[in-house]
Amino acid sequence: MMQTMLYSAETPDLDFYIKGVFSYELFGQTLWITSTHLSMFVVSLVLIILALVVNRRMKRATEVPTGLQNAVEYGIEFLENLIDGNMGKGKGHGYIGFVGTVFLFVLFSNLSGLFGLRAPTADFGVTFAIGITTFLVIQSTGIRAHKLGHFKALFEPLPFLFPINLIGEIAVPVSLSMRLFANILGGTIIVALWYGLLPVFFNIGLPSFLHAYLDMFSGCIQTYVLCMLATIYIGDKM
Repeated sequence: MMQTMLYSAETPDLDFYIKGVFSYELFGQTLWITSTHLSMFVVSLVLIILALVVNRRMKRATEVPTGLQNAVEYGIEFLENLIDGNMGKGKGHGYIGFVGTVFLFVLFSNLSGLFGLRAPTADFGVTFAIGITTFLVIQSTGIRAHKLGHFKALFEPLPFLFPINLIGEIAVPVSLSMRLFANILGGTIIVALWYGLLPVFFNIGLPSFLHAYLDMFSGCIQTYVLCMLATIYIGDKM
């Protein structure tokens, strides 16, 4: 049992640790498939199936939207308004695919706790990868918009401020990833503590309240904040 755990808790009822599901050898190294990997696989599979269903439905779109078509069009309009508000009207529509993908993946990951999964975004490895990807998009936007002037801006308004400006740029992926990770992990730990330490309260409907706030409300808010900050940073480079 202990060999299949990446981390272990003193109390078995407190289940908020990343678990090793199985391991395999590759080039002399032991690699683990963890609960995070499985949760990411489930979330990705659901998103792929959803994309196929939506694609098929939109090919038969009607002039007056109903049902799924209405929900999809509302989602696209929501993303367009978010991007227009932070990048300028009509200037950032080329980023709707990137922002939409990040939004859906983070949202579904945050909500996966409702279905008994350990939220992938409660793993810093996942949120840091999202932060690095967003950082690369931000920097590539600045290079496309200003060429060498993008790097020249690091020495403005005065050359000796270069270290501070550089730290400010490097802090972007760290701040994006840490904010999401800390909030989602905090919710995961709180729910696990309630389940493990006060099980009697879970016979009177308390789990629904906690999950409604920590998984749904907080998860949706953190998704929106992440994408809002990403569009602000990208808009600033434009």
